[in-house]
Amino acid sequence: MLFDNRSTVRKVLLITLFLNLFVLLLKAVVGWLTGSLSLLADALHSLTDSASNILGLASSRFSSPLPDRDHPYGHQKYEAIGALGVAAFLGIACFEIVQSAIERIGKNHIVAISGTELWLLLLVLGVNLFVTFYERREGLRVNSPILIADAQHTMSDVWVTISVLGGLIGIWVFNWQWLDVVLAFPVAILVFRSGWSVLKQNLPWLVDEIAIAPEAIHAIAMSVPGVLNCHDIASRGVVGRQTFIEMHLVVDTNEVEIAHQITEDVEAKLMERYSPVRVIIHVEPPSYQENHISFGV
Repeated sequence: MLFDNRSTVRKVLLITLFLNLFVLLLKAVVGWLTGSLSLLADALHSLTDSASNILGLASSRFSSPLPDRDHPYGHQKYEAIGALGVAAFLGIACFEIVQSAIERIGKNHIVAISGTELWLLLLVLGVNLFVTFYERREGLRVNSPILIADAQHTMSDVWVTISVLGGLIGIWVFNWQWLDVVLAFPVAILVFRSGWSVLKQNLPWLVDEIAIAPEAIHAIAMSVPGVLNCHDIASRGVVGRQTFIEMHLVVDTNEVEIAHQITEDVEAKLMERYSPVRVIIHVEPPSYQENHISFGV
């Protein structure tokens, strides 16, 4: 059975949106007061956090797992599209950070930071940590790719904030002004890495990459009494979220009712192992011969 998790996803995204806007405001104010490039870059990263929350709310609105007349396979790929949007926002943030850092190299720009402003950044760090673990926990609980991707995004914000905070402490204690520009580059690398991770997690789903090894499906089918062979196996989707399996099944009977019962048993075994899953089986007579388990195998 398919589980519609959209109400939970929307609730989590609304909570994290509010917290991310709070973090964005604090970073922008402190960055403007101190003139810190790395902190303003971090604020830009937080802006993408908020934008990705809004994008997630929009994609969740249309990502029902339940099929309808126009979408017989459901709508869950909208969540993967939303996750790719998060990756795109991260790419933009990375470019902006690097561009600003390069423009500031060689310029005598003074960053002024106080103890109060550092305490505000510690508060920001605490909020980011809460958002990351809360969103990831809920994403894993309801199998939501957009929540997991957004938590990954926020986790990159945690590392960025830690780096920026360390640099500002160095400026505050030792007056190492060069730290601000130098730290902008590892910040950009962390942002890019986070975006690449989100892309790798969701692109295979969109291009219908194999979800389950055909050998594993073959072994389960062959364990059912009455099955002689199983071939032309194909699968797509994401295990534990929504998976589709197709196969040709050679059964040891010419009776339609018995063949139907054998296919029902195979479907039940696959559903027990990979639920939620939809299985399509093409039944073939005992005389049929085929050696290829799957396409290209």
